[in-house]
Amino acid sequence: MRVGLGLPTTVPSVNAELILNWAREAEREKFSTLGVFDRLAYDSWDPLIALAAAASVTSRIGLATAVLNGPLYNTAALAKALASLDVVSNGRLVVGLAIGARETDYAVAGIDARGRGQRLTEQLLALRTHWEEGQPGPRPAQSGGPRLLVGGLSDAAFARLARYAHGYLHGGGPPKLFARAAEKARAAWTDAGRPDKLHLWGTAYYALGQEEVEAGSRYLKDYYAFTGPFAEKVAAGLLTSSAALREFVQGYTDAGCDELLLFPTVAHLSQVTRLAEALG
Repeated sequence: MRVGLGLPTTVPSVNAELILNWAREAEREKFSTLGVFDRLAYDSWDPLIALAAAASVTSRIGLATAVLNGPLYNTAALAKALASLDVVSNGRLVVGLAIGARETDYAVAGIDARGRGQRLTEQLLALRTHWEEGQPGPRPAQSGGPRLLVGGLSDAAFARLARYAHGYLHGGGPPKLFARAAEKARAAWTDAGRPDKLHLWGTAYYALGQEEVEAGSRYLKDYYAFTGPFAEKVAAGLLTSSAALREFVQGYTDAGCDELLLFPTVAHLSQVTRLAEALG
């Protein structure tokens, strides 16, 4: 299993210098991918601009949206932006898409959240058509466009994955929850008669260091405040030690995960090195 690293684009007080240095350090430490979240109604960076900045100072490490809230975007404009990013990065982009759980993001965008699942389904098909036809240009560096991942836990999400995407991206939680979702993804894949490989991705949060753990927990409670009491459970799942990280990684490996993205909860560059050391 490959292990990637999130950029701290949704953590408060992040500046451009940190984003660039984080990307350089992640590549130096040989992480597989740099991932970004997408949140409109929050103090955070635009995910595609952050990835473009990371692409400009790296040459090997992959880039992934994990995930974009697809229905918030005009599809033609999104197709053009993603194709441009794929060209800028020389074909290193993987695109994760989902409907998004925060209705406040839709309210800020002035977009009706109702029907967003159907809009995402239509968007997945349209993106591939745009990229294959090269309109609106440019053509992506990868033939047919970047690989598409779909997130979500509903039956509709798994059907969407099996019909239009290349893989599934799980939204976090212990290995046993990932394993259950992965089984549903595999079943949908088989039912759809897909002969190609299903790519399975996971995500998790970490913070290393006593002060950092406290700050990371506060951040998660704020970031997930919209969920009410569930925010406490998210914070409780924070990975805070080498032992916890290694056990978690092994659990996801055993469950058949192909790539695990570990997202920071504090914006200190030392978190990159500490994570590399913790994972050995």
